Amino acid sequence: MAPGLLDLVHLTTWAVCAVIKLPQLVAVLRAGSAWGLSLSSLLLELAGFLVFLRYQIYYGYPLETYLEYPIIIAQDVILIYCIMHFSGKKKRALFYTVIFWGGWYMLTLQKWIIDLAMNLCTFVSAASKLVQLQHLWQAKDSGQVSALTWGMSAYTCATRIITTVMTTNDLAVLIRFIIMLILNIWVTATILHYRKTKKTD
Repeated sequence: MAPGLLDLVHLTTWAVCAVIKLPQLVAVLRAGSAWGLSLSSLLLELAGFLVFLRYQIYYGYPLETYLEYPIIIAQDVILIYCIMHFSGKKKRALFYTVIFWGGWYMLTLQKWIIDLAMNLCTFVSAASKLVQLQHLWQAKDSGQVSALTWGMSAYTCATRIITTVMTTNDLAVLIRFIIMLILNIWVTATILHYRKTKKTD
């Protein structure tokens, strides 16, 4: 029973992650605007994803426990570039590319660096969600922010809690997914709240 359930959870996670940022990208491209989206939030999210992916690779965890991360990272990079384009900040793209590329290689120079980075990764990823929440609260408008994308993120965190318990049982990874699940649900609820408020006005 468990191996079949584990395979199903992996498969649904990969399927969701293959399109996780597409609703957000479509909303931004259709509107020709990134209103409601926080660039800082996405940059923090990308940093968290890169650290998490590097940690999983460094410790030789099974590929199926992190296979979606390269796909999510690629989608995040495209979304970040779109936001920079629509906000007139695309000249900064090269700067961020160099920073992230250098950070990727520095993470594994010493074991203690990757371990510390993984522990800080939870705070960085949580900060990305809190920055997006703050942006929504200040604007009191969900703008182009996709509730579907955030809802899918909550789903993948829930599935990764299951796969972590069933495979690596890594406490740092488990805590990260629990915190991200709570925050993704909170952001989704906030988006829906402001969308509902806007419709009733």
